[in-house]
Amino acid sequence: MRPLHIALAALVAAVWGVNFVVIEVGLGHFPPLLFSALRFLVAALPAVFFVGRPKVAWKWIVGVGLVLGVAKFGLLFIGMDRGMPAGLSSLVLQVQAVFTALFAALALGERPGRVRVLGMGVALAGIGVAAADEGASGPVLAFALVVAAAACWGVSNVLTRKAAPPDSLNFMVWVSTVPVLPLLGLSLLFEGWDRDAEALAALDWSGAGIIVYVAWITTVFGFGAWGYLLRRHPASSVAPFTLLVPVFGMSAAALLLGESVGPLRWCAAALLVGGVALASLAGTRRGRTAVPESDPAVDAGQAQAPKAADAGATSGLTPTPTPTPGPGQMAGAGSDGLRP
Repeated sequence: MRPLHIALAALVAAVWGVNFVVIEVGLGHFPPLLFSALRFLVAALPAVFFVGRPKVAWKWIVGVGLVLGVAKFGLLFIGMDRGMPAGLSSLVLQVQAVFTALFAALALGERPGRVRVLGMGVALAGIGVAAADEGASGPVLAFALVVAAAACWGVSNVLTRKAAPPDSLNFMVWVSTVPVLPLLGLSLLFEGWDRDAEALAALDWSGAGIIVYVAWITTVFGFGAWGYLLRRHPASSVAPFTLLVPVFGMSAAALLLGESVGPLRWCAAALLVGGVALASLAGTRRGRTAVPESDPAVDAGQAQAPKAADAGATSGLTPTPTPTPGPGQMAGAGSDGLRP
């Protein structure tokens, strides 16, 4: 990769990592479900008028929109609102790679190899260490909600694999249209009209800037830049940069929010990121042996894994192979499309 492209990939990872800090600050302005609804509303509008018509069937857009947009981001925002630290959230969400591999094995019959299983085990050990650390100092329910969000992310990855969108930005913008009304309805039901109205009435430049960041910067810029890189380089060269997301997330939370990062948390980070990297590299080698690297079909298929994986989000993306005879283009242990 050219130095400029390396810098761009690192910038996207930084944007997605800092996004967790922005989310935590935003939760001081908005109730979590309303915040998530506003995020998707602004991500979809006006971008939906410029990305063209959907390039996959509506059933996949609606399915991913509900599982990823409503369930995953709803759980994440509620978990963070209930006390899950921003830096730890950016780390724990990486376990989505393990959930994706498990769900792909159950739903698609994909059997992970020994190295990938080892990587999954190491990543789960990291989650165990993180849980022990958080259980000693923070709310366990909030931690469980973020783990559940990662599981929902894994389900959406399998759905995205089946959808095999040829244009990730187009897909993510249309997916962003789906959660808006369900999240607004849930917000009115559980958070109440009075609380929502109060938050909207108090909207200031700070709150508006937070919405713009989580919607346009992490989504439109993040996935636009990510797609640009994936069109010019193999996914195996680009996707490892997503392992920097929790590094930026934990560092930004420590610097900007004063979150403490003790030895147990660093140990959890090393185990989880190392396990995800091990599983990802194992998948890349298998993908390359199945079809020569120069075959454009391989690059297109491999690209779907990180491209279909946010914002932020994103938010925790990992490279994965495309099974030669398997259905779809996005591999099982990859990540979805929306930023963290």
